Order: sequence, then structure tokens, then C-alpha cells
Amino acid sequence: MRPDLPPLRDVIAAHGLRASKALGQNFLLDEQLLDRIAAVPGPLAGERAYEVGPGPGGLTRALLRAGAQVTAVERDERCLPALAELAAAFPGKLRVIADDALKVDPLEACGGPAHIVANLPYNVGTALLVGWLESETWAPWWKSATLMFQAEVAERIVAKPGSDAYGRLAVLAQWRCEARIAMKVHRSAFTPPPKIMSAVVHLVPTVAPEGVDVKVLGKLTAAAFGQRRKMLRQSLKGLPGALDALARLGIDESRRAETLTVEDFVAVARLLGAAP
Repeated sequence: MRPDLPPLRDVIAAHGLRASKALGQNFLLDEQLLDRIAAVPGPLAGERAYEVGPGPGGLTRALLRAGAQVTAVERDERCLPALAELAAAFPGKLRVIADDALKVDPLEACGGPAHIVANLPYNVGTALLVGWLESETWAPWWKSATLMFQAEVAERIVAKPGSDAYGRLAVLAQWRCEARIAMKVHRSAFTPPPKIMSAVVHLVPTVAPEGVDVKVLGKLTAAAFGQRRKMLRQSLKGLPGALDALARLGIDESRRAETLTVEDFVAVARLLGAAP
């Protein structure tokens, strides 16, 4: 039987919580919407879930209702009493770690592979995702990632070549994952409402191409998109071997970075990684 939980607004009021701008917080209170987000990865009954920045526990309770074993990392000490109450309502199902998610080893915290499901704090969301995507080992510790971002960041993750949003983040995400926008979330759903719209991105790890070093791909995309309006002959001239790799692959060096596909970047990175 599911515990009878008080409305999230009552929890926030009881603990005197206010979203911290410094921590990038915006509380999501619509429980039907939260249940929809928790359903994006698929059935979670008996699965591990990893949440970053649970705040007062809105998404956390949705994950727990879905039957997940939840590990939540929260650095805001003000939210810990509310999360403790939630842990008591779901005995043995919620572990709360009071720490900065950038410093936590998720695999060790969860005790095994997990689904990441999080309304990420805006100020660290992209850094966390990039860190998860740039893992030296692949397949990663996470089974899927269902993440709330600012809409413009979400668009950058799923962007296709030729679009203004296409860049390093798109190449990195789509090299190693199937990425899609699962839903868009209006700013009015949050308390306080942010100035911009949000979206939930769902990523599922795939088998990464062999012979490609993530660090080499990172250097390549940094150089290419660091001067995205310039031709590749200009933006890549400082990266040893890059222009030769373009020539070997038949990629015109007068093109701009935004016109290359993910596969193009991977092919160039493979040649650079194999160079003596």
C-alpha cells in the first residue's frame, strides 16, 4: 500500500523551504507531471534510480511510487528533513546522500547500475551530463538518463547537423547514446517559475564505435566548434593531423563544423587517435 503523503506545497511550507537561485533550484510540484517523468525510463519496479538535486522530494516520491530503489544526492541541508520524512514513509527504499553531486561516485552510491532520473539544478546540469558521457569506460554505469534541462540545452543535446543548436554537446551525446526529447515542460509548472521553458531529455547508452578515444574526440570538437563560423581549415589548423585526416576522408576543409555529421567527427577522431 502506498503511503498517504501530504501535498508538496504543504511539505515546502512546513519546512520553510524556498528555491535557492544560487543552487539553481526550481521546485516542480505537479504530481501527475512528476509521475509522467518517472515513467519515461520504463518500468522502474525493482530497479535502482539515481537522482540529483531532489529538493523537497517531488520527483523522489514519484520514483518511489514507481517502485524504484532510490539514491538521491542533495547538497542543500534545508531539504534534508523533508527527504528524511519521505525515507521514513518508504522504509528501506530511499537513501539520501548530503553532498555535492559533482563529488559523488554514482556507481558506488547506488551499489550497481541505475537509471538516472533528475530535475537537474540548472547551474550544474550540463557539467554532470558531460562528465557522465565522457567516461573512459563504456558501456557506462547508468542504464538510461531522464534529465530535465533548460529547453535550449535540451535542443543542443538532440540537435542535427546544420542547425544553430548543433555543437559539441550534440556530437558527444549522439556518439554514445540514443537521445530524444521526451516532453516539454512549461515554466508555469515550477515554483518559482523560471524565465525560460524546460524539457526532459531521455538518453539510452549505445555501443560506442571502437578505436575512438573520447579525449581525442573532445579536443577535435572543441577546436572545430570553438570557431564555428570559420572554415575547418582555419579552426582545425592548430590540431596536429586534423587537416590530413579530413583529406584522407574526403571531407572538404572549406566546410564549417556544423555541417559535419556525428559519424564524420568520429571518423576524424579515429584517424587522429591512430596517428603516431
